[in-house]
Amino acid sequence: MKRFSLMLVTGFIAALGFAQQSLITSKELREYVEFLASDSLKGRKPGTAEINVAANYILVHFLAAGLKPMGEKGFQWFDIVTDVQLGQKNSLSFDGFESEVKKDFIPLSFSSSAKVKAPVIFAGYGFDIDTDSLKWSDYKGIDVKGKWVMILRADPDLDNSDSKFIPFSDVRSKVLTAKDKGAAGVLLVTPKGVEKEDKLMPLVVENNEVTAGIPVLNITRDLASKILKKTGITVDSLDRSIISSKAPKSFETKVVVNGNADVFQKREKTANVVALLEGSDPVLKDEYFVIGGHYDHLGFGGQSSGSRMPDTNAVHNGADDNASGTAMVMALARQLAPLKSKLKRSIIFVAFSAEEIGLLGSKYFVDHPPVDLKKIKTMFNFDMVGRFDKDNNSISLSGTGTSVEGDSLVSPLETNLPFKVVHAPDGYGPSDHASFYASNIPVFYFNTGVHTDYHTPFDDTELLDFDTEKLVGDYATNIILTVDQQPAALTFKESGKKEQAGRSGRRLKVTLGIMPDFAGTEKKGLRIDGVTKDGPADKGGMKKGDIVTGINGMPVGNIYEYMSRLQKLKHGMTVNVEVIRAGKNEVLIILL
Repeated sequence: MKRFSLMLVTGFIAALGFAQQSLITSKELREYVEFLASDSLKGRKPGTAEINVAANYILVHFLAAGLKPMGEKGFQWFDIVTDVQLGQKNSLSFDGFESEVKKDFIPLSFSSSAKVKAPVIFAGYGFDIDTDSLKWSDYKGIDVKGKWVMILRADPDLDNSDSKFIPFSDVRSKVLTAKDKGAAGVLLVTPKGVEKEDKLMPLVVENNEVTAGIPVLNITRDLASKILKKTGITVDSLDRSIISSKAPKSFETKVVVNGNADVFQKREKTANVVALLEGSDPVLKDEYFVIGGHYDHLGFGGQSSGSRMPDTNAVHNGADDNASGTAMVMALARQLAPLKSKLKRSIIFVAFSAEEIGLLGSKYFVDHPPVDLKKIKTMFNFDMVGRFDKDNNSISLSGTGTSVEGDSLVSPLETNLPFKVVHAPDGYGPSDHASFYASNIPVFYFNTGVHTDYHTPFDDTELLDFDTEKLVGDYATNIILTVDQQPAALTFKESGKKEQAGRSGRRLKVTLGIMPDFAGTEKKGLRIDGVTKDGPADKGGMKKGDIVTGINGMPVGNIYEYMSRLQKLKHGMTVNVEVIRAGKNEVLIILL
Protein backbone atom coordinates (compact mmCIF):
# COMPACT_ATOMS: atom_id res chain seq x y z
CA MET A 1 0.00 0.00 0.00
CA LYS A 2 2.77 2.43 0.92
CA ARG A 3 4.72 1.46 -2.19
CA PHE A 4 1.68 2.19 -4.40
CA SER A 5 1.17 5.61 -2.81
CA LEU A 6 4.79 6.53 -3.30
CA MET A 7 4.60 5.58 -6.98
CA LEU A 8 1.43 7.61 -7.36
CA VAL A 9 2.93 10.75 -5.87
CA THR A 10 6.27 10.32 -7.61
CA GLY A 11 4.63 9.80 -10.97
CA PHE A 12 2.39 12.80 -10.59
CA ILE A 13 5.17 15.08 -9.38
CA ALA A 14 7.28 14.00 -12.32
CA ALA A 15 4.42 14.80 -14.68
CA LEU A 16 4.49 18.36 -13.39
CA GLY A 17 8.24 18.59 -13.79
CA PHE A 18 9.06 17.97 -10.11
CA ALA A 19 11.97 15.55 -9.87
CA GLN A 20 11.41 14.39 -6.30
CA GLN A 21 9.86 11.49 -4.44
CA SER A 22 7.54 11.88 -1.47
CA LEU A 23 9.43 12.86 1.66
CA ILE A 24 6.52 12.38 4.06
CA THR A 25 7.02 9.34 6.27
CA SER A 26 4.87 7.71 8.93
CA LYS A 27 7.91 7.75 11.21
CA GLU A 28 8.21 11.52 10.88
CA LEU A 29 4.51 12.06 11.58
CA ARG A 30 4.68 9.85 14.65
CA GLU A 31 7.69 11.76 15.98
CA TYR A 32 5.88 15.09 15.70
CA VAL A 33 2.68 13.80 17.28
CA GLU A 34 4.48 12.03 20.13
CA PHE A 35 6.03 15.32 21.15
CA LEU A 36 2.99 17.53 20.69
CA ALA A 37 0.63 15.07 22.40
CA SER A 38 2.97 14.20 25.25
CA ASP A 39 1.85 14.56 28.86
CA SER A 40 4.58 17.13 29.40
CA LEU A 41 2.72 19.65 27.20
CA LYS A 42 -0.37 19.29 29.42
CA GLY A 43 -2.91 19.46 26.62
CA ARG A 44 -1.50 22.55 24.86
CA LYS A 45 -4.00 24.97 26.33
CA PRO A 46 -3.68 28.52 24.93
CA GLY A 47 -2.09 30.95 27.32
CA THR A 48 0.08 28.35 29.06
CA ALA A 49 3.83 27.89 29.10
CA GLU A 50 3.37 24.42 27.61
CA ILE A 51 1.69 25.60 24.43
CA ASN A 52 4.56 28.04 23.96
CA VAL A 53 6.94 25.06 24.09
CA ALA A 54 4.85 23.48 21.32
CA ALA A 55 4.99 26.72 19.32
CA ASN A 56 8.78 26.86 19.55
CA TYR A 57 9.01 23.19 18.52
CA ILE A 58 6.92 23.85 15.41
CA LEU A 59 8.91 26.94 14.47
CA VAL A 60 12.24 25.11 14.81
CA HIS A 61 11.01 22.50 12.34
CA PHE A 62 9.67 25.14 9.95
CA LEU A 63 13.06 26.84 9.93
CA ALA A 64 14.92 23.53 9.58
CA ALA A 65 12.84 22.85 6.47
CA GLY A 66 14.10 26.11 4.98
CA LEU A 67 11.12 28.39 5.60
CA LYS A 68 11.46 32.06 6.49
CA PRO A 69 9.85 33.29 9.72
CA MET A 70 7.04 35.82 9.38
CA GLY A 71 5.42 38.09 11.93
CA GLU A 72 7.46 38.62 15.08
CA LYS A 73 10.31 36.19 14.44
CA GLY A 74 7.87 33.51 13.36
CA PHE A 75 5.11 34.28 15.86
CA GLN A 76 1.88 36.22 15.57
CA TRP A 77 0.88 37.06 19.13
CA PHE A 78 -2.63 37.94 20.27
CA ASP A 79 -4.56 38.19 23.55
CA ILE A 80 -7.16 35.72 24.82
CA VAL A 81 -9.27 35.46 27.97
CA THR A 82 -8.05 32.40 29.88
CA ASP A 83 -9.91 32.70 33.15
CA VAL A 84 -12.55 34.61 35.08
CA GLN A 85 -11.82 35.21 38.75
CA LEU A 86 -13.60 36.76 41.70
CA GLY A 87 -12.41 40.05 43.09
CA GLN A 88 -12.36 41.01 46.77
CA LYS A 89 -15.53 43.13 46.82
CA ASN A 90 -18.32 40.63 46.17
CA SER A 91 -21.15 41.10 48.65
CA LEU A 92 -24.90 40.74 49.03
CA SER A 93 -26.91 41.90 52.03
CA PHE A 94 -30.49 42.77 53.00
CA ASP A 95 -32.40 43.42 56.23
CA GLY A 96 -29.24 42.93 58.29
CA PHE A 97 -28.40 39.56 56.69
CA GLU A 98 -24.90 39.26 55.20
CA SER A 99 -24.58 36.61 52.46
CA GLU A 100 -21.41 34.69 51.78
CA VAL A 101 -19.91 34.60 48.30
CA LYS A 102 -19.49 31.08 46.81
CA LYS A 103 -21.86 29.75 49.49
CA ASP A 104 -25.02 31.84 49.10
CA PHE A 105 -24.30 33.60 45.83
CA ILE A 106 -21.75 33.96 43.04
CA PRO A 107 -21.42 36.35 40.09
CA LEU A 108 -21.70 34.73 36.68
CA SER A 109 -18.68 34.86 34.43
CA PHE A 110 -20.28 37.42 32.10
CA SER A 111 -21.48 39.67 34.94
CA SER A 112 -20.34 43.25 34.87
CA SER A 113 -18.59 44.50 37.98
CA ALA A 114 -20.93 46.97 39.66
CA LYS A 115 -22.64 47.81 42.93
CA VAL A 116 -26.43 48.08 43.12
CA LYS A 117 -28.65 48.91 46.10
CA ALA A 118 -32.26 48.58 45.03
CA PRO A 119 -35.60 46.85 45.65
CA VAL A 120 -36.10 43.32 44.33
CA ILE A 121 -38.85 42.38 41.87
CA PHE A 122 -39.67 38.70 41.36
CA ALA A 123 -40.26 38.21 37.63
CA GLY A 124 -40.90 34.50 37.21
CA TYR A 125 -38.85 33.01 34.40
CA GLY A 126 -37.87 36.41 33.03
CA PHE A 127 -39.69 36.04 29.70
CA ASP A 128 -41.12 38.73 27.45
CA ILE A 129 -42.37 36.65 24.51
CA ASP A 130 -44.83 37.70 21.84
CA THR A 131 -44.98 35.27 18.90
CA ASP A 132 -47.80 33.71 16.90
CA SER A 133 -47.56 30.52 18.93
CA LEU A 134 -46.51 31.82 22.35
CA LYS A 135 -47.35 34.91 24.36
CA TRP A 136 -45.86 35.23 27.84
CA SER A 137 -44.64 38.31 29.68
CA ASP A 138 -43.24 38.17 33.19
CA TYR A 139 -42.86 41.96 33.04
CA LYS A 140 -46.49 42.88 32.43
CA GLY A 141 -47.79 45.24 35.08
CA ILE A 142 -44.49 45.64 36.94
CA ASP A 143 -41.81 48.33 36.81
CA VAL A 144 -38.26 46.98 37.11
CA LYS A 145 -36.38 50.14 36.17
CA GLY A 146 -33.42 50.64 38.47
CA LYS A 147 -34.24 47.50 40.46
CA TRP A 148 -32.95 44.00 40.99
CA VAL A 149 -34.91 41.38 39.05
CA MET A 150 -35.10 37.88 40.54
CA ILE A 151 -35.73 35.29 37.81
CA LEU A 152 -35.72 31.51 37.51
CA ARG A 153 -33.49 29.59 35.15
CA ALA A 154 -34.92 27.38 32.38
CA ASP A 155 -38.69 27.43 31.70
CA PRO A 156 -42.03 26.11 33.01
CA ASP A 157 -42.19 23.38 30.34
CA LEU A 158 -38.91 21.74 31.24
CA ASP A 159 -39.92 18.12 30.52
CA ASN A 160 -40.98 18.92 26.96
CA SER A 161 -38.07 18.55 24.54
CA ASP A 162 -40.09 20.46 21.92
CA SER A 163 -41.08 23.27 24.26
CA LYS A 164 -41.79 26.60 22.59
CA PHE A 165 -39.94 28.28 25.46
CA ILE A 166 -36.59 26.75 24.51
CA PRO A 167 -35.37 29.52 22.17
CA PHE A 168 -35.92 32.08 24.94
CA SER A 169 -34.60 30.10 27.93
CA ASP A 170 -30.87 30.70 27.86
CA VAL A 171 -29.48 32.88 30.63
CA ARG A 172 -27.93 35.51 28.37
CA SER A 173 -31.26 36.10 26.64
CA LYS A 174 -33.07 36.51 29.95
CA VAL A 175 -30.46 38.92 31.26
CA LEU A 176 -30.72 41.00 28.09
CA THR A 177 -34.51 41.15 28.43
CA ALA A 178 -34.17 42.35 32.02
CA LYS A 179 -31.61 44.92 30.93
CA ASP A 180 -33.92 46.12 28.14
CA LYS A 181 -36.66 46.61 30.73
CA GLY A 182 -34.33 48.85 32.73
CA ALA A 183 -33.26 46.42 35.45
CA ALA A 184 -30.17 47.44 37.39
CA GLY A 185 -29.15 43.84 38.10
CA VAL A 186 -30.31 40.22 37.96
CA LEU A 187 -30.60 37.63 40.73
CA LEU A 188 -30.71 34.23 39.04
CA VAL A 189 -32.21 31.22 40.84
CA THR A 190 -31.92 27.57 39.81
CA PRO A 191 -35.25 25.73 40.33
CA LYS A 192 -35.42 22.14 41.57
CA GLY A 193 -36.40 20.88 38.15
CA VAL A 194 -32.97 21.92 36.85
CA GLU A 195 -30.85 20.99 39.89
CA LYS A 196 -32.23 19.00 42.85
CA GLU A 197 -29.39 20.08 45.10
CA ASP A 198 -29.29 23.77 45.90
CA LYS A 199 -25.96 24.37 44.14
CA LEU A 200 -24.50 27.54 42.71
CA MET A 201 -23.46 27.68 39.07
CA PRO A 202 -19.71 27.27 38.48
CA LEU A 203 -17.65 30.32 37.58
CA VAL A 204 -16.19 29.28 34.24
CA VAL A 205 -14.58 31.27 31.47
CA GLU A 206 -16.61 31.72 28.31
CA ASN A 207 -15.19 31.87 24.80
CA ASN A 208 -16.20 35.51 24.64
CA GLU A 209 -15.08 38.46 26.69
CA VAL A 210 -18.31 40.46 26.33
CA THR A 211 -20.03 41.22 29.65
CA ALA A 212 -23.73 41.74 30.37
CA GLY A 213 -23.58 45.45 31.18
CA ILE A 214 -25.28 44.88 34.56
CA PRO A 215 -24.37 42.71 37.58
CA VAL A 216 -25.70 39.13 37.35
CA LEU A 217 -25.63 37.08 40.56
CA ASN A 218 -26.60 33.44 40.87
CA ILE A 219 -28.20 32.92 44.29
CA THR A 220 -29.25 29.73 46.06
CA ARG A 221 -32.91 28.82 46.49
CA ASP A 222 -32.39 29.16 50.22
CA LEU A 223 -31.16 32.73 49.85
CA ALA A 224 -33.98 33.52 47.42
CA SER A 225 -36.53 32.25 49.94
CA LYS A 226 -34.96 34.48 52.60
CA ILE A 227 -35.47 37.47 50.30
CA LEU A 228 -39.07 36.36 49.75
CA LYS A 229 -39.74 35.72 53.45
CA LYS A 230 -41.95 38.80 53.93
CA THR A 231 -44.32 37.52 51.24
CA GLY A 232 -44.74 34.16 52.96
CA ILE A 233 -43.88 32.40 49.68
CA THR A 234 -40.90 30.19 48.86
CA VAL A 235 -39.13 29.84 45.53
CA ASP A 236 -40.19 26.21 45.26
CA SER A 237 -43.88 27.03 45.78
CA LEU A 238 -43.64 29.86 43.22
CA ASP A 239 -42.06 27.54 40.69
CA ARG A 240 -44.78 24.91 41.22
CA SER A 241 -47.49 27.56 40.93
CA ILE A 242 -46.17 28.92 37.63
CA ILE A 243 -45.78 25.44 36.17
CA SER A 244 -49.26 24.30 37.20
CA SER A 245 -51.06 27.47 36.12
CA LYS A 246 -48.93 27.98 32.99
CA ALA A 247 -49.16 31.69 33.70
CA PRO A 248 -46.68 34.41 34.79
CA LYS A 249 -46.47 35.39 38.44
CA SER A 250 -44.53 38.57 39.20
CA PHE A 251 -44.57 40.92 42.18
CA GLU A 252 -42.58 43.27 44.40
CA THR A 253 -40.78 41.57 47.29
CA LYS A 254 -40.64 44.69 49.50
CA VAL A 255 -36.96 43.91 50.15
CA VAL A 256 -33.98 46.12 49.27
CA VAL A 257 -30.81 44.22 48.37
CA ASN A 258 -27.37 45.80 48.51
CA GLY A 259 -25.24 43.76 46.13
CA ASN A 260 -21.80 44.11 44.59
CA ALA A 261 -20.39 41.98 41.77
CA ASP A 262 -16.63 41.99 41.41
CA VAL A 263 -15.24 39.78 38.64
CA PHE A 264 -12.28 40.20 36.36
CA GLN A 265 -11.00 38.48 33.26
CA LYS A 266 -7.52 37.07 33.21
CA ARG A 267 -5.77 37.56 29.88
CA GLU A 268 -2.77 35.82 28.41
CA LYS A 269 -0.96 35.90 25.09
CA THR A 270 -0.82 33.05 22.63
CA ALA A 271 0.64 32.86 19.15
CA ASN A 272 0.13 31.56 15.66
CA VAL A 273 3.35 30.11 14.24
CA VAL A 274 3.90 31.54 10.77
CA ALA A 275 6.60 30.88 8.15
CA LEU A 276 7.02 31.43 4.41
CA LEU A 277 8.13 29.32 1.48
CA GLU A 278 8.62 31.71 -1.42
CA GLY A 279 7.63 30.64 -4.94
CA SER A 280 9.80 31.04 -8.01
CA ASP A 281 7.56 32.56 -10.68
CA PRO A 282 8.44 36.27 -11.10
CA VAL A 283 4.77 37.22 -11.13
CA LEU A 284 2.84 34.42 -9.41
CA LYS A 285 5.12 34.31 -6.35
CA ASP A 286 3.15 37.35 -5.16
CA GLU A 287 0.14 35.06 -4.85
CA TYR A 288 -0.06 32.92 -1.71
CA PHE A 289 -1.48 29.67 -0.42
CA VAL A 290 -1.97 29.04 3.27
CA ILE A 291 -1.34 25.54 4.59
CA GLY A 292 -2.51 25.38 8.17
CA GLY A 293 -3.87 23.47 11.13
CA HIS A 294 -4.43 24.34 14.77
CA TYR A 295 -2.01 23.08 17.43
CA ASP A 296 -3.94 24.02 20.59
CA HIS A 297 -6.14 21.68 22.60
CA LEU A 298 -8.12 21.57 25.86
CA GLY A 299 -5.46 21.42 28.57
CA PHE A 300 -6.82 19.45 31.53
CA GLY A 301 -10.42 19.74 30.33
CA GLY A 302 -13.07 20.73 32.86
CA GLN A 303 -16.30 22.69 32.69
CA SER A 304 -16.77 24.82 29.56
CA SER A 305 -13.46 23.60 28.14
CA GLY A 306 -15.13 21.72 25.31
CA SER A 307 -14.28 18.37 26.88
CA ARG A 308 -16.89 15.65 26.41
CA MET A 309 -15.95 14.51 29.93
CA PRO A 310 -16.17 17.89 31.70
CA ASP A 311 -16.12 16.37 35.19
CA THR A 312 -12.81 14.63 34.57
CA ASN A 313 -9.67 16.61 35.38
CA ALA A 314 -7.00 14.95 33.26
CA VAL A 315 -4.59 15.85 30.48
CA HIS A 316 -6.38 15.98 27.14
CA ASN A 317 -3.44 15.19 24.87
CA GLY A 318 -5.29 15.82 21.62
CA ALA A 319 -3.20 13.46 19.50
CA ASP A 320 -5.70 13.44 16.66
CA ASP A 321 -7.18 16.83 17.51
CA ASN A 322 -5.01 18.34 16.36
CA ALA A 323 -1.44 17.17 16.84
CA SER A 324 -2.10 15.03 13.74
CA GLY A 325 -3.00 18.06 11.62
CA THR A 326 -0.08 20.07 12.96
CA ALA A 327 2.25 17.18 12.17
CA MET A 328 0.87 17.15 8.63
CA VAL A 329 1.55 20.86 8.19
CA MET A 330 5.12 20.34 9.43
CA ALA A 331 5.62 17.35 7.14
CA LEU A 332 4.27 19.27 4.14
CA ALA A 333 6.75 22.06 4.86
CA ARG A 334 9.59 19.55 4.65
CA GLN A 335 8.00 17.97 1.56
CA LEU A 336 7.49 21.17 -0.42
CA ALA A 337 10.55 23.22 0.58
CA PRO A 338 12.93 21.31 -1.76
CA LEU A 339 10.52 22.09 -4.62
CA LYS A 340 10.92 25.82 -4.12
CA SER A 341 12.49 26.41 -7.52
CA LYS A 342 9.53 24.73 -9.22
CA LEU A 343 6.72 26.23 -7.15
CA LYS A 344 4.98 29.10 -8.91
CA ARG A 345 3.24 30.56 -5.88
CA SER A 346 4.40 31.26 -2.35
CA ILE A 347 3.12 29.24 0.59
CA ILE A 348 2.50 30.48 4.11
CA PHE A 349 2.59 27.66 6.67
CA VAL A 350 0.58 28.41 9.83
CA ALA A 351 0.00 26.54 13.06
CA PHE A 352 -3.02 28.29 14.56
CA SER A 353 -3.61 28.73 18.28
CA ALA A 354 -6.95 29.11 20.10
CA GLU A 355 -9.02 27.22 17.53
CA GLU A 356 -10.77 25.32 20.30
CA ILE A 357 -12.11 28.52 21.86
CA GLY A 358 -13.67 29.98 18.75
CA LEU A 359 -11.24 29.88 15.77
CA LEU A 360 -9.51 32.85 17.38
CA GLY A 361 -6.08 32.21 15.83
CA SER A 362 -7.32 31.95 12.25
CA LYS A 363 -9.62 34.92 12.75
CA TYR A 364 -6.68 36.93 14.02
CA PHE A 365 -4.57 35.85 11.04
CA VAL A 366 -7.26 36.91 8.58
CA ASP A 367 -7.74 40.23 10.39
CA HIS A 368 -3.97 40.83 10.61
CA PRO A 369 -2.52 39.03 7.57
CA PRO A 370 1.25 39.16 7.04
CA VAL A 371 0.56 39.82 3.34
CA ASP A 372 -2.28 41.52 1.49
CA LEU A 373 -5.29 39.28 2.20
CA LYS A 374 -6.46 39.64 -1.40
CA LYS A 375 -3.27 37.91 -2.49
CA ILE A 376 -4.09 34.79 -0.49
CA LYS A 377 -5.72 32.61 -3.14
CA THR A 378 -6.35 29.25 -1.43
CA MET A 379 -6.30 27.81 2.09
CA PHE A 380 -5.58 24.12 2.87
CA ASN A 381 -6.66 23.08 6.37
CA PHE A 382 -5.73 19.87 8.20
CA ASP A 383 -7.73 19.05 11.31
CA MET A 384 -7.99 15.51 12.74
CA VAL A 385 -6.23 13.50 10.03
CA GLY A 386 -4.68 10.81 12.24
CA ARG A 387 -7.50 8.31 12.77
CA PHE A 388 -8.91 6.22 9.95
CA ASP A 389 -12.05 4.09 9.87
CA LYS A 390 -10.99 1.10 7.80
CA ASP A 391 -14.60 -0.11 7.60
CA ASN A 392 -15.64 3.04 5.75
CA ASN A 393 -12.25 3.32 4.03
CA SER A 394 -12.78 6.99 3.29
CA ILE A 395 -11.60 10.49 4.16
CA SER A 396 -13.43 13.79 3.90
CA LEU A 397 -12.42 16.69 1.68
CA SER A 398 -14.59 19.75 2.34
CA GLY A 399 -14.65 23.04 0.48
CA THR A 400 -14.56 21.52 -2.99
CA GLY A 401 -17.41 23.82 -3.99
CA THR A 402 -15.73 27.02 -2.79
CA SER A 403 -14.02 27.48 -6.14
CA VAL A 404 -15.34 27.06 -9.65
CA GLU A 405 -12.49 24.71 -10.47
CA GLY A 406 -12.30 22.75 -7.19
CA ASP A 407 -14.10 19.49 -7.96
CA SER A 408 -12.77 19.22 -11.50
CA LEU A 409 -9.19 19.69 -10.32
CA VAL A 410 -9.18 17.19 -7.47
CA SER A 411 -11.37 14.42 -8.88
CA PRO A 412 -8.78 13.17 -11.42
CA LEU A 413 -6.26 12.84 -8.57
CA GLU A 414 -8.47 10.27 -6.82
CA THR A 415 -8.16 7.52 -9.41
CA ASN A 416 -6.77 4.34 -7.83
CA LEU A 417 -6.33 5.91 -4.40
CA PRO A 418 -6.15 3.37 -1.55
CA PHE A 419 -9.16 5.08 0.08
CA LYS A 420 -12.33 6.86 -1.01
CA VAL A 421 -12.57 10.64 -0.88
CA VAL A 422 -15.95 12.04 0.10
CA HIS A 423 -16.39 15.56 -1.25
CA ALA A 424 -18.31 18.17 0.73
CA PRO A 425 -18.81 21.45 -1.14
CA ASP A 426 -19.43 23.74 1.86
CA GLY A 427 -16.77 26.18 2.91
CA TYR A 428 -18.11 26.80 6.38
CA GLY A 429 -17.30 24.30 9.10
CA PRO A 430 -16.02 23.84 12.64
CA SER A 431 -12.37 24.54 11.91
CA ASP A 432 -9.96 27.25 10.82
CA HIS A 433 -10.75 27.15 7.10
CA ALA A 434 -14.07 28.85 7.96
CA SER A 435 -12.23 32.10 8.73
CA PHE A 436 -10.74 32.11 5.23
CA TYR A 437 -13.95 31.11 3.49
CA ALA A 438 -15.66 34.04 5.21
CA SER A 439 -13.08 36.26 3.49
CA ASN A 440 -13.93 34.85 0.04
CA ILE A 441 -10.88 32.58 -0.16
CA PRO A 442 -11.33 29.07 -1.64
CA VAL A 443 -10.61 26.35 0.91
CA PHE A 444 -9.85 22.63 1.11
CA TYR A 445 -10.41 20.94 4.48
CA PHE A 446 -8.91 17.48 5.08
CA ASN A 447 -10.38 15.27 7.81
CA THR A 448 -10.38 11.52 8.48
CA GLY A 449 -13.43 11.53 10.75
CA VAL A 450 -14.63 12.02 14.32
CA HIS A 451 -14.38 9.21 16.87
CA THR A 452 -15.50 8.43 20.41
CA ASP A 453 -12.19 9.64 21.89
CA TYR A 454 -12.75 13.11 20.44
CA HIS A 455 -12.35 15.79 23.15
CA THR A 456 -11.67 13.25 25.88
CA PRO A 457 -8.46 12.34 27.78
CA PHE A 458 -8.25 9.20 25.59
CA ASP A 459 -7.22 10.88 22.33
CA ASP A 460 -3.68 9.49 22.51
CA THR A 461 -0.82 8.83 20.10
CA GLU A 462 -1.00 5.04 20.12
CA LEU A 463 -4.48 5.15 18.57
CA LEU A 464 -3.36 6.98 15.43
CA ASP A 465 -2.80 5.37 12.05
CA PHE A 466 0.37 7.05 10.80
CA ASP A 467 0.66 4.89 7.68
CA THR A 468 -2.72 6.17 6.46
CA GLU A 469 -1.92 9.71 7.51
CA LYS A 470 1.18 9.53 5.33
CA LEU A 471 -1.06 8.52 2.40
CA VAL A 472 -3.37 11.44 3.10
CA GLY A 473 -0.30 13.69 3.06
CA ASP A 474 0.72 12.35 -0.35
CA TYR A 475 -2.77 12.93 -1.69
CA ALA A 476 -2.79 16.47 -0.27
CA THR A 477 0.60 17.11 -1.88
CA ASN A 478 -0.88 16.25 -5.27
CA ILE A 479 -3.73 18.69 -4.76
CA ILE A 480 -1.46 21.50 -3.57
CA LEU A 481 0.92 21.08 -6.51
CA THR A 482 -1.95 20.84 -8.98
CA VAL A 483 -3.47 24.10 -7.73
CA ASP A 484 -0.05 25.74 -7.70
CA GLN A 485 0.62 24.90 -11.33
CA GLN A 486 -2.60 26.44 -12.63
CA PRO A 487 -1.96 29.53 -14.77
CA ALA A 488 -4.69 31.42 -12.88
CA ALA A 489 -5.76 31.39 -9.24
CA LEU A 490 -8.88 29.48 -8.25
CA THR A 491 -12.11 31.41 -8.72
CA PHE A 492 -13.96 31.82 -5.44
CA LYS A 493 -17.53 30.57 -5.34
CA GLU A 494 -19.88 30.74 -2.38
CA SER A 495 -20.81 27.25 -1.26
CA GLY A 496 -22.87 26.99 1.89
CA LYS A 497 -23.94 29.70 4.26
CA LYS A 498 -21.38 31.93 5.92
CA GLU A 499 -23.14 31.53 9.26
CA GLN A 500 -23.90 28.86 11.81
CA ALA A 501 -26.69 28.03 14.18
CA GLY A 502 -26.61 29.36 17.73
CA ARG A 503 -24.09 27.81 20.09
CA SER A 504 -26.91 26.11 21.93
CA GLY A 505 -27.64 24.16 18.75
CA ARG A 506 -31.09 25.68 18.33
CA ARG A 507 -32.08 27.10 14.99
CA LEU A 508 -33.31 30.65 14.76
CA LYS A 509 -36.74 31.36 13.30
CA VAL A 510 -35.19 33.95 11.02
CA THR A 511 -31.65 34.87 10.05
CA LEU A 512 -30.04 37.84 8.38
CA GLY A 513 -27.73 35.61 6.38
CA ILE A 514 -24.43 36.60 7.94
CA MET A 515 -21.40 35.06 9.60
CA PRO A 516 -21.01 37.01 12.84
CA ASP A 517 -17.80 37.46 14.77
CA PHE A 518 -18.33 34.81 17.45
CA ALA A 519 -15.05 35.74 19.14
CA GLY A 520 -16.36 39.14 20.20
CA THR A 521 -13.25 41.01 19.08
CA GLU A 522 -15.25 44.15 18.27
CA LYS A 523 -16.25 46.18 21.32
CA LYS A 524 -18.69 48.65 19.68
CA GLY A 525 -21.21 46.02 18.54
CA LEU A 526 -21.27 42.84 16.47
CA ARG A 527 -18.87 42.74 13.55
CA ILE A 528 -19.95 40.95 10.38
CA ASP A 529 -17.30 38.54 9.11
CA GLY A 530 -19.27 37.34 6.09
CA VAL A 531 -22.51 37.98 4.19
CA THR A 532 -24.41 35.20 2.42
CA LYS A 533 -25.01 36.01 -1.21
CA ASP A 534 -28.67 36.81 -1.98
CA GLY A 535 -29.59 36.48 1.71
CA PRO A 536 -31.62 39.15 3.53
CA ALA A 537 -28.52 41.04 4.71
CA ASP A 538 -26.97 41.00 1.23
CA LYS A 539 -30.17 42.26 -0.38
CA GLY A 540 -30.44 44.94 2.30
CA GLY A 541 -26.96 46.28 1.56
CA MET A 542 -25.05 44.84 4.52
CA LYS A 543 -21.34 44.30 3.90
CA LYS A 544 -18.53 42.30 5.45
CA GLY A 545 -16.89 44.48 8.09
CA ASP A 546 -20.10 46.29 9.08
CA ILE A 547 -20.60 46.54 12.84
CA VAL A 548 -24.21 45.96 13.87
CA THR A 549 -25.14 48.22 16.79
CA GLY A 550 -28.93 47.93 16.82
CA ILE A 551 -31.97 46.12 15.45
CA ASN A 552 -35.34 47.92 15.42
CA GLY A 553 -34.04 50.51 17.87
CA MET A 554 -32.78 47.95 20.40
CA PRO A 555 -29.01 47.91 21.03
CA VAL A 556 -26.79 45.06 19.86
CA GLY A 557 -23.48 44.90 21.68
CA ASN A 558 -22.36 41.33 21.05
CA ILE A 559 -23.27 37.94 19.59
CA TYR A 560 -25.56 37.08 22.51
CA GLU A 561 -27.62 40.23 22.14
CA TYR A 562 -27.80 39.70 18.37
CA MET A 563 -29.12 36.15 18.80
CA SER A 564 -31.63 37.29 21.39
CA ARG A 565 -32.91 40.10 19.15
CA LEU A 566 -33.40 37.67 16.27
CA GLN A 567 -35.42 35.30 18.46
CA LYS A 568 -38.13 37.95 18.68
CA LEU A 569 -38.36 38.67 14.95
CA LYS A 570 -40.68 36.97 12.47
CA HIS A 571 -40.44 35.81 8.89
CA GLY A 572 -41.56 38.53 6.50
CA MET A 573 -40.84 41.40 8.87
CA THR A 574 -38.95 44.48 7.70
CA VAL A 575 -36.37 45.56 10.26
CA ASN A 576 -34.11 48.56 10.69
CA VAL A 577 -30.52 47.51 11.30
CA GLU A 578 -28.11 50.14 12.56
CA VAL A 579 -24.49 49.63 11.53
CA ILE A 580 -21.17 51.38 11.73
CA ARG A 581 -19.42 51.33 8.35
CA ALA A 582 -16.02 52.94 7.90
CA GLY A 583 -16.60 54.91 11.09
CA LYS A 584 -19.98 56.29 10.00
CA ASN A 585 -23.43 55.35 11.31
CA GLU A 586 -25.85 53.96 8.73
CA VAL A 587 -29.31 52.42 8.84
CA LEU A 588 -30.21 49.48 6.59
CA ILE A 589 -33.73 48.29 5.80
CA ILE A 590 -33.77 44.47 5.68
CA LEU A 591 -36.67 42.18 4.79
CA LEU A 592 -36.44 38.91 6.72
